[in-house]
Amino acid sequence: MPKSKVRKKAVYTAPADRRTPVKVKAAGPSHPIYVAVMLGVMLLGLAWLVVNYIAGEDIPFMADLQNWNFAIGFALMIGGLLMTMRWR
Repeated sequence: MPKSKVRKKAVYTAPADRRTPVKVKAAGPSHPIYVAVMLGVMLLGLAWLVVNYIAGEDIPFMADLQNWNFAIGFALMIGGLLMTMRWR
């Protein structure tokens, strides 16, 4: 069977007048306070859940929150995890 011909296409290059150079600012490392707050928020969420399990019924405001304690604890931990995305 005969081999088919291969057509070569020219490589596309954008016109020079449409390109705009963008300077990217070099991001330095995160401030140590940011790291401390990030870790603190995650540990606070963990501590909230642990205290809720151990003594949640004995603490009046935690007893009033009932199942919202889980939402608060997990929200704090997720907030800390979201902060890790901006950590450099």
